[in-house]
Amino acid sequence: MASGLNIVGAGHVGRVLGRLFHQHGVFTLQDVLTRSIASAQDAVAFIGAGRALAQAADLRPAQVWMLAVGDDQIAPVCAALAASGLLEGATVFHCSGAKASTELQAASEAGARVASVHPVRSFADPAAVAAAFDGTWCGVEGDPDALALLSPACEAIGARLVTIDAAAKTVYHAASVFASNYLVTVLDAALRAYVAAGVPPTVARELARPLASETLANVFKLGAPGALSGPIARGDVATVARQHAALQDWDAPTAALYAALVDATTALAERKRSGAA
Repeated sequence: MASGLNIVGAGHVGRVLGRLFHQHGVFTLQDVLTRSIASAQDAVAFIGAGRALAQAADLRPAQVWMLAVGDDQIAPVCAALAASGLLEGATVFHCSGAKASTELQAASEAGARVASVHPVRSFADPAAVAAAFDGTWCGVEGDPDALALLSPACEAIGARLVTIDAAAKTVYHAASVFASNYLVTVLDAALRAYVAAGVPPTVARELARPLASETLANVFKLGAPGALSGPIARGDVATVARQHAALQDWDAPTAALYAALVDATTALAERKRSGAA
């Protein structure tokens, strides 16, 4: 019989993993606890199983606990559950990319096995992610016994696992921020600059699309040094200076972003010239 799973906090990540664990018969969904009964009921409806709860006192014991709460709530929620006596002998994991499994120290001290499982993708559209989760990379770390249970469970729902260094968890998460959030910020700067030059917004997106798409394809095909082009790669310092000055006249924050990227891009260009990866 599949192990019972309780979910505490059911935002986008919790809902998606809960649905997938249920659909694949990996775990038996028991209780789903959120801040309000309405949100818990909505989560249970999305998952397709479980009992909606809004009070921690109503939680039942379970073999597996997923804490899908905000990063700053992981430790206090874990401590409260540990104090209740519900976690002894259980496997407890959280889904944060920024916090290590050491956030679950209270559970460890209560006799639980702990781990972290972080899916590396955007969960802006939970239904779409759940429908196309197969092949998603998940960074995992934690107690060997916890991973012995969670790793095959995650693989059963289509995840691809990579073990990460818990001590470098914050740097690991920053990598995802660069690859996703900051990429959006840089593209937004490009689109606004096109518009400032008189290009209609819809046309600006079409101008940026092939540049961004082809550059991303080249990064993943050739590596970042091989994909780099433009004035810094050519050593055209004068063009870089003119562009920065023009941006400063137009929008100081965007000029500051441009300037902040110059040193890192110069270092990348040096790696390109030296043939380093």
